[in-house]
Amino acid sequence: MSRELEAFIEYLVVVKSLNKKTIDAYQADIKDMEDFLQKNAISFESEEIFAYLTKFEKATTKNRKLSSLNSFYSFCQKQDFDFYKPNIKLSKLPQTLPKYILFDELKEHLKMCDRSSWIGQRDFAFILFLYSCGARVSEALSITKDDIKDGWVKFTNTKRDKQRVVPVAKVAIDEIEKYLSMIEFDSPYIWLNYQGKQLSRISAFKIVKKYLNTSPHTLRHSFATELVLGGADLRVVQEFLGHSSLVTTGIYTHIENKHLQDTIEKYHPLAN
Repeated sequence: MSRELEAFIEYLVVVKSLNKKTIDAYQADIKDMEDFLQKNAISFESEEIFAYLTKFEKATTKNRKLSSLNSFYSFCQKQDFDFYKPNIKLSKLPQTLPKYILFDELKEHLKMCDRSSWIGQRDFAFILFLYSCGARVSEALSITKDDIKDGWVKFTNTKRDKQRVVPVAKVAIDEIEKYLSMIEFDSPYIWLNYQGKQLSRISAFKIVKKYLNTSPHTLRHSFATELVLGGADLRVVQEFLGHSSLVTTGIYTHIENKHLQDTIEKYHPLAN
């Protein structure tokens, strides 16, 4: 390693107190860049640093490399290493549509649940609950029996210390009540494991993965997608999801646009 890189790694360890995995990633990125520059006789000061970034096709990889590079340059400037810092912007990542499941597909998968056992009924009710209200998995796991009342559920976002109240489909409420009637554990929490303790995030992921081969967050996206395709106002969807900014909810407009485009291509005589 160069003396600059050694100093940078020491700074990450001592001053920033980053974990080993993060530090190793920084070191690997910058060492790879150093090797490339030396091999091609390019100096750090040269704008030909762009040649290094062109090695990587994926925007996510470029951005990670560039983030490491910019952190390294900023450190060198603060240490008066007199490095030239090129003005390199992050690559624009392509907008990807969130994965979602439509209700007919969900119903087909839920047939796998053995609802004769309380575990199977729990899984059925849990998936239906997530799909019906768009809860974050952390929010869903933390709700108590007192949080559901008259067809509404109260969620508490522990990170932002905020609460919101969302309506829950009657069918989901009914299935939750069936599940609760089958268990003998005395717990304030609704979602429990086989020992009667609060269900963990890992267990929640395993449940959804088992039946749907996806994550709980997909059910949150599915909830929002169904609302948007049904014509719901984005601000209403924002309130349901608990997004602090409408910009975050704006990704679902792309789903609506794609739905409209697919409809035109399928039904309009001039589409093809």
